[in-house]
Amino acid sequence: MTELRYNPLLQDWTMVAANRQNRPNLPLDFCPFCPGSGKVPENYEVYIYENDFPTLSPHPAEPDDVSTGLYKTAPAYGKCEVVLYSQDHEASISKLKVTQIRKVVDAWTERFVELAKDPLHQYVLIFENRGREVGVTMPHPHGQIYAYPYVPLKLATELNATKVHYEQHGECLLCAMNREEQTFAGRMILETDYFTSYIPFFTDYPYGVFIVSKAHKTALPDFTTAERNDLALILKRVTAGMDALYLRDFPYMMVLHQRPVNGADVELHYHFHIEFYPPLRSEDKLKYLASSETGAWAPCNPTAVEETAAILRSAVARATNEKGEMRDE
Repeated sequence: MTELRYNPLLQDWTMVAANRQNRPNLPLDFCPFCPGSGKVPENYEVYIYENDFPTLSPHPAEPDDVSTGLYKTAPAYGKCEVVLYSQDHEASISKLKVTQIRKVVDAWTERFVELAKDPLHQYVLIFENRGREVGVTMPHPHGQIYAYPYVPLKLATELNATKVHYEQHGECLLCAMNREEQTFAGRMILETDYFTSYIPFFTDYPYGVFIVSKAHKTALPDFTTAERNDLALILKRVTAGMDALYLRDFPYMMVLHQRPVNGADVELHYHFHIEFYPPLRSEDKLKYLASSETGAWAPCNPTAVEETAAILRSAVARATNEKGEMRDE
């Protein structure tokens, strides 16, 4: 059973996905995303895989008969897809060639455009979970795409904040953040031709990196060929720097923040960016979300951003050779 249940306290929806409890425990020597599994082509570069246990579906079942005047339910309409980055089971964004990452960027873009065509979709979220620390059970390099029938609360809050800032100051909030971080410089991680990366002033994760487009654009389809190439490059450099921090695959959650689809026009005030939420606060310590953070949404960063930014900036430099290039660029 999958359905949406409305939370009147937060004016947001909760996805109920009881079907995901039926996911099988796969043998350690079997990966459905590897060629030879019978689930994917024998050879592929980037492959869109239909989620076997989707939370959202284009053909959802009717919700359970438990709604009342106070508690609303709705069908779990939408789409859940898996994006396989490579047929190489040991790969990751940090290890792929930039040309291969560009193919992933193209796949993201194509799916964003296609999923936006459904008038019932309101937000298309592209994301990746990496590492056991964030609950990953399938180590094959992949990300996911959810097409929601509503705009989730965090995105709605961010959209409203950028709108208010524009109305009050006549400029894009992310453009102002880019300028502020570039001027201060102490939280900067890396700049490329078309993108900038920094750990913002307010992040609640010690290594909570942002990647932000320099140009004021709202979604992947807006980018030129050169910008897509550059996005692939900075994704590799930033994630390779993360891996260089502790000489291990660095766990993270990565989310692309883009304009909503089939909703209000946000072109003037919204701005494309990628947010990372890495759970490590040191080599062997995790940052847990405790009562204040979970129950009150009161974030607490256990480290000073200016310190962790310097550490990550140095790690990115170590992952880059003296010519300013990385392996397999």
